[in-house]
Amino acid sequence: MKKVTIIIPNYNGLKFMEPCMAALDRQLCRDFQLLVVDNGSTDGSVEWLKEHGLPSIFLETNTGFSGAVNVGIRAAKTPYVILLNNDTEAEPEYVGELLKAIETSPKIFSVSPKMIQLYHKELMDDAGDMYSIMGWAYQRGVGQEIERYDRPCHIFSSCAGAAIYRREVFEEIGYFDEMHFAYLEDIDVGYRAKIAGYYNLYCPSAKVFHVGSGTSGSKYNSFKVKLAARNNVYLNYKNMPAPQLLVNSLPIAAGIAGKYCFFKKLGFEKDYVAGVLEGIRTVKKTRKVPYRKEDFRNYLAIEWELIYGAALYIYEFSRRQIRKKLASATKS
Repeated sequence: MKKVTIIIPNYNGLKFMEPCMAALDRQLCRDFQLLVVDNGSTDGSVEWLKEHGLPSIFLETNTGFSGAVNVGIRAAKTPYVILLNNDTEAEPEYVGELLKAIETSPKIFSVSPKMIQLYHKELMDDAGDMYSIMGWAYQRGVGQEIERYDRPCHIFSSCAGAAIYRREVFEEIGYFDEMHFAYLEDIDVGYRAKIAGYYNLYCPSAKVFHVGSGTSGSKYNSFKVKLAARNNVYLNYKNMPAPQLLVNSLPIAAGIAGKYCFFKKLGFEKDYVAGVLEGIRTVKKTRKVPYRKEDFRNYLAIEWELIYGAALYIYEFSRRQIRKKLASATKS
C-alpha cells in the first residue's frame, strides 16, 4: 500500500490541472496515489478528469474546501494525506521531503512546505500559518525573500493548500469544519491538534509554487472578506475555553477594530461587519472543543504562541513596509 494519498479539491480549476498534474508526474518519490475531489465544476473539469482517467470523486454541488477535502480524507486508506490546491506546481522532491518530515515523530499532525509565489519566484507565499492573540491569522513570510525561510521550525498550523497530514489524527480531533466552507479551516484543525498535544512543522526542503486565489480569483472580495470574518468568530469560540476567551477579549476586540479599519480602506467594511455579525448569530451551531484538565499545559503553550504570533506579525509587517518604501525610492 502507498504511504500517502494526494487529495486535490477542484472547483472550476480546469486551467490549472495540466501544470499541476505534470508537476506530480515529476515527483522523485512515487509512494503516493492521487485522488481529485471535484466540487460540482461547470468549466469542463469533469470531462477532462474522466478523459484522462484520473481517480476522482464527483460531487454534485460545491461543498466548499472543507467539504471536498473531508470526502477525500475519508476515502483515503493511506497513513498520510496531502491536501494540494489545483493552482500549484510541486518541485520533484516535494512529496518525499514531506513524508520524511512527518515520519520523524508520531506527535506531528501536519507539515507545511515552502510555498513560493509562482509569478514571483524570489518571494515567499507561505512558510506555515500563524495565529495571534488579536485573532489575526496570517501567512508566515508572505512577500519576503525566499532565502530567509530555509530553516525548519514549529508553526501554529499548516497551510492546507499543500500540506501533509497524519490521517488517523482526524478521527481523534475531528475533520475540517464544514461550517467554515472555506478560509481559516486549516488554522482551526491545526489549533485542535495542538490542544490535543500534537504539533505542526514547516519543512523548507519541500517546495511548491503557488498561484494563490486560483479559485476565488482575487486576494480580497466580498465573499472572502465576509466568510473569513465569520469563520474568525467560530475559530476563537470553538477552541478557547471561557476563561481564555475572557483573558483575550480585549486583544480580540482590538483586532476586530483594526480589521474594520483595514477593510474600510478597501471598501469592504460592510462585508466584514456582516461576517462578524453572522458569526456571532450562528456560533452556537459550531462544535466547541471540550475542555479537559489534562490539556491545560497545551492551552498555556498555545496562549504563549498567540502572543508570539502577534509579535511576529508586527515584525513581518514592518519589514514589508520597509521593503515597499525601498522599492518606491528605487523607482523614483
